[in-house]
Amino acid sequence: MSKPTYYGVDHHVGQTPLLRLKKLSELTGCEILGKAEYMNPGGSVKDRAAWGIITDAEASGALQPGATIVEGTAGNTGIGLTVIGQSRGYKSVIVIPDTQAPEKITLLRTLGAEVRPVPAKPYKDPGNYNHIARRLAGENGWFWANQFDNTANRDAHYRTTGPEIWEQTAGTVTAFVASVGTGGTLAGTSNYLKERNPAVQAVCADPYGAAMWSWFTNGNTDTDDGDSIAEGIGQGRVTKNLEGLKVDNAFRIPDQEALSIVYQLLREEGIFVGLSSGINVAGAVRQAIAGGPGQTIVTILCDSGHKYQSKLFNPEWLRENALDPEAAVEEVLGV
Repeated sequence: MSKPTYYGVDHHVGQTPLLRLKKLSELTGCEILGKAEYMNPGGSVKDRAAWGIITDAEASGALQPGATIVEGTAGNTGIGLTVIGQSRGYKSVIVIPDTQAPEKITLLRTLGAEVRPVPAKPYKDPGNYNHIARRLAGENGWFWANQFDNTANRDAHYRTTGPEIWEQTAGTVTAFVASVGTGGTLAGTSNYLKERNPAVQAVCADPYGAAMWSWFTNGNTDTDDGDSIAEGIGQGRVTKNLEGLKVDNAFRIPDQEALSIVYQLLREEGIFVGLSSGINVAGAVRQAIAGGPGQTIVTILCDSGHKYQSKLFNPEWLRENALDPEAAVEEVLGV
């Protein structure tokens, strides 16, 4: 018998389970399946982007031993870069909007990142967290991960998420649904699945206030139709990770729909996730309704609910934001 080989956490990103979402599958007559990305070492789908960016930079020589990685992030990519980076000998500096859940900032510091909270500003403002990260990289000689426009992000999903879904569904997947933060998950995964079967539907689930629904539906980013409490998703521009992506459907998802799904999954199926996961699953339900019974629809369960307990699972905060955790999922979704 050959001697087994063992690895650290950086070799254990991906190969996450595909969970059947029982109630929504039964209500729609479709197989609605969630990729349990919260089981990654850093706790989210962004571990894949972090792994892809780091390994790509190592291969190109852009990331040298002992270097510092700097990134602007809503939290999860920073966590992934910190966990995977530390396992490979790098330090991390994370620039994060101060509007994000406090649990994320605390966790990043606990993990060993240097965290710099900044006021939330739009991308066009020089004070936007991404621009600050880019400037810090230039001033200090650090490696800027640049998750939004570094296509190693998209490539990581093409090489891992797409093939895993194809294998786990034995090629029966008919649609893939994802919201857009950087665009890497939706673009990379959809591109792989469509190469295997051009009939697979690529579907965007977009929160209110984001521009991707408008982009994929109307060909522009002009629609300004509200706001969302979702963190880590909701893009206002076409990033390099999104360039060239064609989607078949795009759905606008209200926060209440997503919240009702989050609570239904927790209370009835033991699945504890954040609002971005709820938006993704709501998009899968919309796709199920639009395409009819018999579909096999896969979406992303982005991260766990642990980082949102002060918000999503705080009754007082929900009341202040006019959200009802008791609203039945059947009533809210119309299924």
